[in-house]
Amino acid sequence: MALTFGTDLSGKVAVVTGAGGILCGMFAQTLAEAGAKVAVLDLNEEAAQKVASSITEAGHTAVAYKANVLLRESLEEVHARIFSELGPCSILINGAGGNSPKANTDKEYFEMGDIEAETKSFFDLDQSGVEFVFNLNFLGTLLPCQIFAKDMIGREGCSILNISSMNAFTPLTKIPAYSGAKAAISNFTQWLAVHFSKAGIRVNAIAPGFFVTKQNEKLLFHEDGSPTPRTNKILAATPMERFGEAHELNGALLFLLNNQAAGFITGVVLPVDGGFSAYSGV
Repeated sequence: MALTFGTDLSGKVAVVTGAGGILCGMFAQTLAEAGAKVAVLDLNEEAAQKVASSITEAGHTAVAYKANVLLRESLEEVHARIFSELGPCSILINGAGGNSPKANTDKEYFEMGDIEAETKSFFDLDQSGVEFVFNLNFLGTLLPCQIFAKDMIGREGCSILNISSMNAFTPLTKIPAYSGAKAAISNFTQWLAVHFSKAGIRVNAIAPGFFVTKQNEKLLFHEDGSPTPRTNKILAATPMERFGEAHELNGALLFLLNNQAAGFITGVVLPVDGGFSAYSGV
């Protein structure tokens, strides 16, 4: 059971996108343990159902929904079902996102001869891959906000929480599209916080540092489980010298959703990074 740090979400309906994944699945479980009725949204219906089942088996309330965050029609259909089955949305966690190998370079630095070589340089980035990454991360956050925030207008204690990344502060090598898309999420969080400031909706974001997930594990570890050179560089640049553990995001999640503790906080992007953003390397 996760610690809820005194945050009581009883009576609230929380919608979590990308909830079939490791981190957002944990968010869904944590919100349910804090008393919320949770709508578990994911394009992978089986993964969403697995998370929802684990929540209900623990005695809490959750319902799985297949949803495509890039299709307004899909979101509208799911919204109608959630409104009917659970009630109006009070909390929206925009966790759907990800990267694509088509939008990555093979090397950290461009070197003479890379254009002719059998390597994917900046000049070889696939346009459709870059568009997919930007759409999934940015539009995949904007569209759910358009659909579910309508439930929040004029109601007290409603929040939107976006999932940014430390890439938004300092872009990592090899993943320009993902870094740029997460920077857009941070900027959008600030914009939306101002836009909704008089409607009673707080909008914030969490910026995780380095956590091992299904999306990045192949970049961090070889098939035999040994760390890649990228992992060694990450840990050398993280003062706490380790990856974060999923549950260590729960405090930030519950704090920002707690209207007693964070009622005057909106438009912030909170790093949870083991000191990565504070370290100059010297």
